[in-house]
Amino acid sequence: MAIGSMLRPRWLPEKSFPPYAYLPGTQPHPVRDPTGHSYHVEPLPVAAEASLGSDVFLWGLDLFNHGYYWEAHEAWEGLWQVADRGGPSRLLFKVLILLSAAGVKIHEGKHAAAVRHAGRAATLYRRLVRAPDRVVESALGVSPATLADYAEAATRIPAAFEAVSPDQPQPVFDFILGLDTENH
Repeated sequence: MAIGSMLRPRWLPEKSFPPYAYLPGTQPHPVRDPTGHSYHVEPLPVAAEASLGSDVFLWGLDLFNHGYYWEAHEAWEGLWQVADRGGPSRLLFKVLILLSAAGVKIHEGKHAAAVRHAGRAATLYRRLVRAPDRVVESALGVSPATLADYAEAATRIPAAFEAVSPDQPQPVFDFILGLDTENH
């Protein structure tokens, strides 16, 4: 769903965002550098089973929707690792990770890499259209086919590649991900 100037929702408003959105080479690495924003911070626990209603998934949505693409990637990585191989949820986590990587590359001004990641995400989103249940649409609030179109379109918008402040997170996608976005 294109959002224009609509406010971006929060799924876990009690959880504070990191002080910066990590971009490689511009800030301290969040977990490896002692000055990083997540150094010695306990991550949300990942359940033995990946869940689209889990706090980890919702935290990833918050991070992504607000321009913390590296951090969203990290949140969803744990879910991807425990999701059933070959299942729609695992594929969903993979495409969210790729779309997050595209967001990082857009912020870095690396157009070719952003296009590659967004294109791979779009291709996999289209595979989700054939998923036997509506798990993806209900989790993201938009159909996989529409999200695939949005992913590809994002890399064609020149404004997405304008310089951004390395200290401030800035969403580069003109859509939000989430559950029932009309009511948040």
